[in-house]
Amino acid sequence: MIQGIVAVEPVLTPVIELLETEGYEVVELDEANVQAVDAVIVSGADKNLMNIQDVLTEAPVIIAAGKTAEEVLEELEDRL
Repeated sequence: MIQGIVAVEPVLTPVIELLETEGYEVVELDEANVQAVDAVIVSGADKNLMNIQDVLTEAPVIIAAGKTAEEVLEELEDRL
């Protein structure tokens, strides 16, 4: 059973693998599919330094920087 659909940046391989193991459907993060997901996980490497953001989704956005895959999963479960 699918837990939810999560868009994840491709560089987050450990997160992707863990989410798939836990039953989440993982899709690559891009503007085309961001409206159809339950959550978004980003690396945080390209964090907006001027604090200007375009809202592309109402889904929770989780920044994975400095977190283990398990910590990202825990935050995801807390926010869904």
